[in-house]
Amino acid sequence: MKDNEVRIVGGQWRSRRIRFTPRSELRPTPDRVRETLFNWLGQDLTGLTCLDLFAGSGALGFEAASRGAAHVVMVERDRGAVASLETNLKLLGAGQMELVRGDALEFLRADRRQYDVIFLDPPFSEAYGASLAGLVAPRMAPNGWLYHEAGSRTEWPAGWEVHKQGRAGQVFFQLIKRTQHGAHGGLPGDVRPDNARP
Repeated sequence: MKDNEVRIVGGQWRSRRIRFTPRSELRPTPDRVRETLFNWLGQDLTGLTCLDLFAGSGALGFEAASRGAAHVVMVERDRGAVASLETNLKLLGAGQMELVRGDALEFLRADRRQYDVIFLDPPFSEAYGASLAGLVAPRMAPNGWLYHEAGSRTEWPAGWEVHKQGRAGQVFFQLIKRTQHGAHGGLPGDVRPDNARP
């Protein structure tokens, strides 16, 4: 496989390849990490709404749409990445997908929708991680999931629970649930170790 393309792992577009304009900070989620993530989510996303912040290559958003998501919003600010995403949307005929060119933080502040699954995969050089919890929380539907990818394991504040996590090379990835208990929406911080069971 070429350096500037990724393969969709499952669903209606399984094995289709999406190409993108390479840039230094663009780091598509590896195939096996995506396979693990969607195993965690139950493979079939039929009827769910998803938000792919820092969309980059669009690997996570296209994977979600391929697996039946009813609506997928991808947010990306880089002009070259947006052009590649537009091309791939047309090639796949992905009418259930919406592309927003803009800054992810500004989008979170302005948007009023809620999502069943939010993919949070910012550039590793930008220390976002758990600092975005306050902006992400209002955008999550009840019982929604947050997927986070980073260059190191992230500790989350009270009100967030790491359901599953793993590591592949230099990529640390976590599937997180927002707890709904207490006046401020959370229990005292509960971050599970790697070997914890849900």
